[in-house]
Parts: sequence; C-alpha cells; structure tokens
Amino acid sequence: MMMSPLSTRPPSEDGPRAPTEPLLQTVGLTKHFPIGGLLSHHQLHAADGVDLVIRGREIVALVGESGSGKSTLARLLAMIYRPTRGEIRFRGRSLATLRSRRDVLEYRGRVPMVFQDPYSSLNPVFRVSHGIMRAIKLHRPDLSGGGRRAEAERVLRLVGLAPPADFLDKFPHELSGGQRQRIGFAQALASRPLLILADEPVSMLDVSIRIGLLNLMAELREREQLSLLYITHDIASARYVADRLLVMYAGHIVEQGGTEEVLQQPRHPYTQLLLAAAPDPMAEIGVSSWAELGEPPRVVDPGPGCRFRWRCPRAEAVCSSIDPELRSVDGGAGIHLAACHVAARQPPASPLPDARTAGQAPPTAGAAGRG
Repeated sequence: MMMSPLSTRPPSEDGPRAPTEPLLQTVGLTKHFPIGGLLSHHQLHAADGVDLVIRGREIVALVGESGSGKSTLARLLAMIYRPTRGEIRFRGRSLATLRSRRDVLEYRGRVPMVFQDPYSSLNPVFRVSHGIMRAIKLHRPDLSGGGRRAEAERVLRLVGLAPPADFLDKFPHELSGGQRQRIGFAQALASRPLLILADEPVSMLDVSIRIGLLNLMAELREREQLSLLYITHDIASARYVADRLLVMYAGHIVEQGGTEEVLQQPRHPYTQLLLAAAPDPMAEIGVSSWAELGEPPRVVDPGPGCRFRWRCPRAEAVCSSIDPELRSVDGGAGIHLAACHVAARQPPASPLPDARTAGQAPPTAGAAGRG
C-alpha cells in the first residue's frame, strides 16, 4: 500500500532532524472575520501575514495578550479555520493540496491540538477511555482492540497518570484540572503526533501544578521526538520551556528569536511591555507607568501603520503610515527579528521611558498622528 507523505515518522527516530529542515511553515498566513452583518464590509484582522517556522524536536512559544490572534493562529494550523490568504506547509507539502478525507485526517493526527480549558475539552458523558481509544481508532486503524488498549495505557503513563487502569474508566468530573489536562495530552499522543499545538494549556490551572505540565512538555519532546507550539500570555513560563520565542500583537508577529536573546535584549516596545508587566516580588510598590496607558489593539479595519503605535512611547510619524517589517536586530545574523521602525535604528540597551522616573506622562502616538 502506498504511504502518504504525511504518514512517515521523522528521521529523528534514527537520528536528530537537520536543524534547517522545517517541520511546519507558514507563508503570509492571514485570517479575517467579517463582522457587522451581511450588509457590512468591516473585517476583524485576527492574523495578518504571519510567517513562522517550526522545526523537528523544537518547542516554540507564541506569546501575546488576549486578543492578539494566538488561538486563531493555532486553529489555522489545526485546519479548524480556513485561511483568508497565505499558505501552510507541513514537511514541505502545502495543506491546500490535502483534498481527501484520508489526507486531512492524517494531517490532524500528526498535528493535534490541546485546548485551553480542561473542563470543557473532555466530553463529560464518556469515560476517559472513550476519547483516547477513539483517537487511536481514527488515526491508527492498524491496531487491534488489544493493541489500542495497550497504547492507551502507554500514553497515560507518558503523561504521568499511573496506574493507567485507574484512570481509563473514570469520568472527567472525577479528575482534577491538572489530570484532565494530562488526559488532553494523552489524547494528542495517541495519534503519534509530530507537532502538538498547546493552546494555553496551563492558564486555567493552579499555579502550584503548572510547573508539572511545563516539565511534561519538555519530557515529551525528548521521549516522543516531537515538537510543540506552546501558546501563552505568560512570558515567564515561555522562558522556562521554549527554545524560541514569537511575540504576537494584533495579528502580527512583532518580534522573534532565541528565548534568552529576546528576553535579555527585547527590541520591540510591546515585548518590553510584556516583560515589565511580569510580577517582580523584589520591585518597589508604586504607581504604574506607561504600561497601563494607551488603547487596546485596533484589529477591525486597522488600516496601514504599526498597530502598537497607539500605546507606544516611541511612536514616530512613520509608524502611522507604514507597516513595519520583521528585520534583523542582532547585527545581521538574522536570528533575532523585530517589526519596529525605531528598534531597527536603536541599540538594544536603550530603555523605554518610564513615567515614574521621567516625572511626566510618556509621549503618546497622538504626536505621530492617528490617521
């Protein structure tokens, strides 16, 4: 029987994948949602021209505040949404060429999704075994009934739920939030994935158990030779687990690079805002600075220009008329990129103005023009 190009396991089973070979890649990926009814021509720009690359055995963190387009991007990659424009390539093959149900099912098995809410992502009517066994039956039809049961027990052990027999026959309401989220990872692992899309998998869990899920993702990368796209609004957790960091704002990737490089030398003002918003137990108590000033992102018919300019203390006239492109800010190496007109000209050590130290309110984009 001829095998689909999506059905083969990556070379990492016999050796590491070449670092330059993309596992999944997007080119100009765009998703617009019409709003306002049938007679309206307004559109919400959830994702605009997103270019990203995820390689084998890599954990990539996608960071941004609520409404930045992170979950929309994940649903595009999972083929839940159809893109307005652009292309998604998986192992070099465009998803637009997947016409048959078999090919689509094959891809969804290789790139499953773990959802944010562990309380609504599991069907409360069925036992835990139902979701896992159904995933195995759909994506691995070669296994017999006994083989499916053995595989279900294997993936439960992988996610730290042992003995597996104690969990397979339980209903979701009998499990804690952390255990339910581990079940979500077990269902994803049941199809032998190459890339797991984890959409804020720890955001609804107690702080005390989040570290266990982050450690689980790191362990799965090594044990199962897979990649993960970790979507989060918590930039601190991204630092703990990710190899590379993508910062998203209002549908655009505004900065990307190695995790430590981006966090140690953030170049885009929005990345600096996210870092400033991270709790610091050693910081002095005082009034908040420019980080709370400005407006939420304008994603309905946004028009040209930088979408962060309404909140940016460094906005210039050019920011209101020309979209900034991702450019190298690491001296030409091309690894650390930022989409900012100002960052391309300034050294990384240049700090943002702070209302607490400057003695006055920071400049707003009004001086640069709001048209």
